[in-house]
Amino acid sequence: MKPKELMKILAQDGWVVVRMQGSHHIHKHSTKPGTIPVALHNKDMAPGTLNKILKAARLK
Repeated sequence: MKPKELMKILAQDGWVVVRMQGSHHIHKHSTKPGTIPVALHNKDMAPGTLNKILKAARLK
């Protein structure tokens, strides 16, 4: 999955970009705890990284 696709899924769940640090976009949710960094590169994400982000966002 490309990072842009993941960012669309996060946005649909209510995660918004609060800041950018280099190529990393940091997302925050109004009710869910924590922040989620997504590296915006033009290649598919590693499966372990994708699963970790989805679990942290409570989407999996």
